[in-house]
Amino acid sequence: MKQIVREALEEWAGPAHARLMGKWHGGRMILQPESESLKPKEIDIEQFFHKIVMVRESIRVLEQKINNHPKLDDEDRVQLEQYITKVYGTLTTFNVLFADEDDRFVGQRGS
Repeated sequence: MKQIVREALEEWAGPAHARLMGKWHGGRMILQPESESLKPKEIDIEQFFHKIVMVRESIRVLEQKINNHPKLDDEDRVQLEQYITKVYGTLTTFNVLFADEDDRFVGQRGS
């Protein structure tokens, strides 16, 4: 069943086969509130990485939909692509998690 769902998602959104950089395997993120009276939030880095990859894949699907939308003119496409480029630029912070350079986010400098 998992394989069927995975194949359906990949057909819809494209493959999400990014690898986590080795030094992060088994790691945990701890989000510590300023107030010591509040409990910190911990999450496995693998879980966080998966969420980042899923965001990336959703943005790629959005790009495809924009580029193939029959009612958008070229000016609208360019404007929407500029917003997407800015989103990618913002997400470059998370590139430290990606093992493969080709999987990393690229902002203004890249395509």
